[in-house]
Amino acid sequence: MDFDRFEALTFDCYGTLIDWERGLLAALHPILENHGVARVDEDELLERFGRLEAEAEAGAFRRYRSVLGQVLTALGRDLGYTPGLEEVGGFAGSVGRWPTFPDTVDSLRTLGGRFRLAVLSNVDDDLFAGSARQLGVDFAAVVTAEQVRSYKPSPAHFHEVLQRLDLPRDRVLHVAQSLYHDIAPARDLGWATVWVNRRAGRPGGGATAPAEATPHLEVPDLAGLAELAGPGP
Repeated sequence: MDFDRFEALTFDCYGTLIDWERGLLAALHPILENHGVARVDEDELLERFGRLEAEAEAGAFRRYRSVLGQVLTALGRDLGYTPGLEEVGGFAGSVGRWPTFPDTVDSLRTLGGRFRLAVLSNVDDDLFAGSARQLGVDFAAVVTAEQVRSYKPSPAHFHEVLQRLDLPRDRVLHVAQSLYHDIAPARDLGWATVWVNRRAGRPGGGATAPAEATPHLEVPDLAGLAELAGPGP
C-alpha cells in the first residue's frame, strides 16, 4: 500500500482502538452472576451480543445507551433473567471505561505524526468522551452515531467525515476491526481500507455481526500498521 497518497486516517473506535470485547465481558459477567446464570462460553456470549446489537441498530435511530439497554434485555430473555434498571444503566455507562488495547496510544501518536486522525464511532458523544480521555490524542474529527443519527454500516459517518476533513475519499484511509460495520461499507463507497484483525487465530466473529469483505490491507494490530506506514516521506 502506498501510504504517501493518504492525508488522513479514519478509525473505528470500539474493537479497533478500545478493547470492546474485554470491556463488554467485564461489564456483563457481574450481571449474569447476580442473576445466577451459569457460566456462558465467552465467544458464544460475544456472538449473541453482536447479533442482537445489529438488530437493535437496524431500526429507528435511538441513542447507543438505549441500544445497549435493548441488547442487555434481549440477552436476559435468551439466558433466563431480567436485568434491573440500575444494571441497564450501569452496563451502558461502562463504555467510557472500557480499556484501550496495549498498542493503541503509542500507535496513534506515531501515526498522528504523519496523518490527520479521525474517529467514526457507533456511540453517543458522552460515552466517547470517556474513551477519548484514555486515547489521549487530539483528533481532527470525531463523528458519532448520535451526531449523524445513524449507525454504521449505513454510510452517514463516512459522508460526514469527508466534509469535516475537507478531503476527497482517495486521500483518506479507513482503519477498522469490524468487517460488518466498517470494511464492507467503506469498500462499497470506494474507500481504501485496512482491516485490523484483532481476533486473528480465534474462532468466530466475536461481538460483531458476520460479513464478507476484502480489505486492501490486513494487519494483526495497530502497531503493525504504524510500522508499515513508517515515518513518512
